[in-house]
Amino acid sequence: MTRPIGEVAAALGLEQHEWDGWGPGRAKVTLDAVDRGRVRDGQGRLILVTAMTPTPAGEGKTTTSIGLVQGLARIGENAVACLREPSLGPVFGAKGGGTGGGLSRLQPADAIDLHFTGDLHAITAANNLLAAMVDNNLYHRLEPQIDARRVLWRRVMDMNDRALRDVITGLGGNGSVREANVDITAASEVMAAFCLASGAEDLRARIARIIVGFSSSGDPVTADDLGATGAMMALLLDALRPNIAQTTEGVPAIIHGGPFANIAHGCSSVLGTRLGLGRADWVVTEAGFAFDLGGEKFYDIKCRTAGLDTAAVVVVGTIRALRWHGGGDVDTPDPAAVARGLANLQKHVENVGVFGERPIVALNRRPTDTAEEIAVVRERFLGLGIPIAEADPYGSGGEGCTRLAELVVEHAERESIPYTPLYQLEQPVMEKVTAIATRIYGASSVVWTKRAKSDLARIKRLGLSNLPVCMAKTQSSLSDDASLRNRPDGFAVTVQDVRINAGAGFLVAILGDMLRMPGLPKRPNALDIDVRDGKIVGLRG
Repeated sequence: MTRPIGEVAAALGLEQHEWDGWGPGRAKVTLDAVDRGRVRDGQGRLILVTAMTPTPAGEGKTTTSIGLVQGLARIGENAVACLREPSLGPVFGAKGGGTGGGLSRLQPADAIDLHFTGDLHAITAANNLLAAMVDNNLYHRLEPQIDARRVLWRRVMDMNDRALRDVITGLGGNGSVREANVDITAASEVMAAFCLASGAEDLRARIARIIVGFSSSGDPVTADDLGATGAMMALLLDALRPNIAQTTEGVPAIIHGGPFANIAHGCSSVLGTRLGLGRADWVVTEAGFAFDLGGEKFYDIKCRTAGLDTAAVVVVGTIRALRWHGGGDVDTPDPAAVARGLANLQKHVENVGVFGERPIVALNRRPTDTAEEIAVVRERFLGLGIPIAEADPYGSGGEGCTRLAELVVEHAERESIPYTPLYQLEQPVMEKVTAIATRIYGASSVVWTKRAKSDLARIKRLGLSNLPVCMAKTQSSLSDDASLRNRPDGFAVTVQDVRINAGAGFLVAILGDMLRMPGLPKRPNALDIDVRDGKIVGLRG
């Protein structure tokens, strides 16, 4: 049921002057409409959808989020989805699409999966403008002079391209010859600042304080020092306006921003969330990958920054993933493997409790699930007093998620009880990292490289130790070793270095062999994408 975008806007209480159409089925909303705040009686309540540790098959967190918002609409609730914009990297790589699937998908799916309203391109351009101005400073020896050996700022592109991870720039007499790096756009500090900004002036302030490098005397050089702030704002101003679209059942969706959760903070924009909370009674949002990554950052970074809190938390799991974590074959029924794999899902449920929240488990059904396997999962969580609902968002859309929606409404906090942060900002950086590693990941210890310790000394000297920490690690394990499945214990995590994202407002601790530019798989999904009879084919969903 696809509705004209004007009907979607009206369902959100938007007046005609508060939105502009942007191609079929999508529109941009003015920042004034965000600032208008609550236009309905009562209070908007925020639902976080997170998941267990993902497997190569995927657990359908986005599909479940969309199914849940459709389920809420089917039981008569006023709801909106607030989700991230897909990155072209995973779309053409292994994932093949980021708009959900089956009967629980965002529309217009092809447009959202590809260029949508150009937001990610604008973020890429702003990031790379700053990079060009850094190299221009080096070429012309402008003031303040940046030490070519101490440049921090990286170029980005919205595509998986491992060949660009480490490059040499300035060859052929075109500048200062130096080693440089290229990240994926979703890992850019501009993306993080964009998604955490409360408005245009806040984004301006965040961009201004981005540290691009250091002078020979060790003084930080910022984007504002280079005079880049205004031009970057010009590139980002239209992108800063939240986007609206809809689900396959015509439920409004706000889609804005797209940081990854394994190398960034993994949450859609604060502006989009604020718009949703002002226009609906229930706002369904997701945090990338499993709770150890996106969920922890959702609370310790996004909620802390924006003053948000949740009324309910949904943890998604699948029988296939439980088999995988239990050492079984994902497509072969195996109740014993499911029972073993429950340790992983249970750890993520426990981690939600660390923040003082009581989760609901959503078992995302697949055709190969058996009644015996489902009974194993239900018995475990009902025995722990954790509500659990089977859901079929892919095959049945909102109808397959009505029971989940009912549980969410039944167990949601009627009055907001503040979440408990994992750590206090005043704690030393080492203590913050240790708290995340031991309490959320289950690590026994944290190992710090010489480089990471040197980074900590610099951070302390600059007076930035009170920033929250964004951990960058593999999404495939609770540890920093992708080969360790289920719920490992007795492991140490290694902090390779700690990067300063002063504009975004957090520090990035790089764990293990984490990379900020993914590569394409041996057989990328790009091989299946084509245009036939004027229509795009091959995008998954």
